[in-house]
Amino acid sequence: MSGLTTHVLDTAHGRPAAGLIIRLFCEGRLIFTGETNQDGRCPGLLGEDKLAPARYRLEFAVADYFRGAGVPLPEPPFLDVVAIDFGVADPGSHYHVPLLVSPYAYSTYRGS
Repeated sequence: MSGLTTHVLDTAHGRPAAGLIIRLFCEGRLIFTGETNQDGRCPGLLGEDKLAPARYRLEFAVADYFRGAGVPLPEPPFLDVVAIDFGVADPGSHYHVPLLVSPYAYSTYRGS
């Protein structure tokens, strides 16, 4: 299995982050915009036939998500858009980039 996937977990509420807007860039060019489903995943992000060796950026609109969930945030919010820059060296491999996020912290890693 190859391709790019993500999974967003709302650690403040202990649930998947449904309805969070995600944008994907390749070498600075916007190539995908989507929204997480009820499981916090974004199907169709980037399939194996489209993954290429390159520098990528995932942007997660976390402030909009938390405001939509009824969380009062200051203006400007501490975290607005979380950007994760990563490289794909082997397009035949699977790249899973999860995001664990709250209004004031986030964590990511290369998952499986």
